[in-house]
Amino acid sequence: MQHESNELIEARAERDFPFQRTGCPLRPPSEYAQLREEQPLAKVRLWDGSEAWIATRWDDVRAILGNPQFSVDPFREGYPSVSAARAVQARSRQAFINMDDPDHARFRRMLTKDFMQKRMSDLRPMVRKLIDELIDKMIEHGPPLDFVTHFSQPLPSMVISALLGVPYEDHTKLGTWSSTRNDHTASPEVVQEAVRNMEVHLGEIIARKEENPGDGNDMLSRLVVEQIRPGHASREEVVRIASLLYSAGHGTTSSQIGLGTLSMLMNPSQRAELEADPSLLSGAVEEMLRFHTIAHLNSARVATADVMIGDQLIRAGEGVYPLILAANRDPEVFPEPDTFNIHRKPQEHMAFAYGIHQCLGQPLARLELHAIFSTLFKRLPDLRLAVPVESLTYNGTSQVYRLESLPVTW
Repeated sequence: MQHESNELIEARAERDFPFQRTGCPLRPPSEYAQLREEQPLAKVRLWDGSEAWIATRWDDVRAILGNPQFSVDPFREGYPSVSAARAVQARSRQAFINMDDPDHARFRRMLTKDFMQKRMSDLRPMVRKLIDELIDKMIEHGPPLDFVTHFSQPLPSMVISALLGVPYEDHTKLGTWSSTRNDHTASPEVVQEAVRNMEVHLGEIIARKEENPGDGNDMLSRLVVEQIRPGHASREEVVRIASLLYSAGHGTTSSQIGLGTLSMLMNPSQRAELEADPSLLSGAVEEMLRFHTIAHLNSARVATADVMIGDQLIRAGEGVYPLILAANRDPEVFPEPDTFNIHRKPQEHMAFAYGIHQCLGQPLARLELHAIFSTLFKRLPDLRLAVPVESLTYNGTSQVYRLESLPVTW
């Protein structure tokens, strides 16, 4: 029986991965649903001719993400990459998200206090102030305008800059380098240059903080005082942490803000319900996270031992993609998964991944989303799309799926 299954898997391995979204751009590639029904663990062919498994069921994705026998270390033999650029990206950012325990746990502990509830409470007034100021500027500019340019990009840049202690004036070059290093279509040389430029720039900022950390209230100053000076971490390690956190805090949240706003604009009745009943806000934010699952290709693993997932044996050294986007559209867990529904009963979506590598910054992302969607439509009650929804364009070549622009009026 297993032999017949393996023959079927070899036939499936002729599929090239990643798949493309050929239908509705807000839905996953159609192959995800097909494979979930026919072969929830399937082999695919990658850009370099190598093969990897993809998992599309919620149960299997969760099992893989929660199993320490699947490594995130890109230097292990068999670790998969969706492009040449991604291979360079993974190996150039040996920060803690690409480490297994115990190294991963050591670095994660350094940062935990910066994302605890008290720190989020301290940040909330600043975030609300920034939101109001950006909306003021939108009103001053007047409609129409690009919501991405005027709101969803600058807000998370301002927030992560303040959290890290990086000058906001640097956001243009830092944002450009961050986008380039996460672009799967960029050449390896261009990616390496972006990584180098970003780390050199952040290294200079950290060096200045080593000379004068000030009151130590921002994250990088704290890491200088608590980690670099006592010798618990090197400057290079803190630079890599800063580079990772800036990229994650800027790009992912910006994308989620844009796509979340689009979802509310496309569902006016649910928007009206949310405005009438603020108790729906938490469910609305969680549905935005589940529905879009923006980190659509960011979960590569490699097996370090033979592991059974369901009825399928994954052998040591084989690469695996537990597809979080596919899992969050599994109808066994989320009825009518392709419908955006802010009334959906609480479910364990994995938009922030699962297990020891789940997103450390998720409290900050939720803080920003809650603050935005409790304010935006009150300040701009007539906010609406300025173009047909069919004309919107998206970027699917990055690790983070996002809108290119979002023209709005009011």
